[in-house]
Amino acid sequence: VQLQASGGGLVQAGGSLRLSCAASGRTFSNYDMGWFRQAPGKEREFVASISWSGGTTYYADSVKGRFTISRDNARNTVYLQMNSVKPEDTAVYYCAAQSRGSYYSIQSYDYWGQGTQVTVSS
Repeated sequence: VQLQASGGGLVQAGGSLRLSCAASGRTFSNYDMGWFRQAPGKEREFVASISWSGGTTYYADSVKGRFTISRDNARNTVYLQMNSVKPEDTAVYYCAAQSRGSYYSIQSYDYWGQGTQVTVSS
């Protein structure tokens, strides 16, 4: 699976942004999808995940209630709607795909996109 993330940019604190991740190459609906992020000087961390059907979602505590992950299997795309963003959300955001495994573990994901930068100004 090839993954292409987009939608990052500069946003003010309290604002909103929607990230997209377009998949190609294999059957998108076979994969659970996740979003991760990596801030400067920090390790990559789990943000959100969604099951292949879209029926199950998980969120990191730090984004719960503010971010929403969704997918459109007809468009081979997964989204991350980011609302009420905070300066601490500043990071490079990566989408990833897995066929099985832990939803929050980086090691469980088989395919990764190139990342899109999100910068939140205070």
